[in-house]
Order: sequence, then C-alpha cells, then structure tokens
Amino acid sequence: MDIQTILVFALFLIAVIYVVRLVYRSFNTKTSCGSSCKCGVDFSKIDVENKSQ
Repeated sequence: MDIQTILVFALFLIAVIYVVRLVYRSFNTKTSCGSSCKCGVDFSKIDVENKSQ
C-alpha cells in the first residue's frame, strides 16, 4: 500500500470513530445539561408564595 491509501483509510477510521462517539454520547445523556438553564432541576418540592398584595 502506498502512503496516500494509508492516509485515506486513517482519516476514514477517525471519521467513523467520531460519528460512533457522537451517537453514543447522544444516547447517554446526563440528567441535566450542565449549564445554568435549570432544565434538570426538580421544582416540585418548592413552596410557591403569592407576593402580589
């Protein structure tokens, strides 16, 4: 094999590994996204106070 074929196979293998990693990470999400959006916070135990008087 010449060097060009080896490089093409190596780049293809890296691309396949990258796509597999993206798919794997999309199925194994955390409970929250890790930012400050509060999407994974459970607000069911918080008492709501009516402050309008």
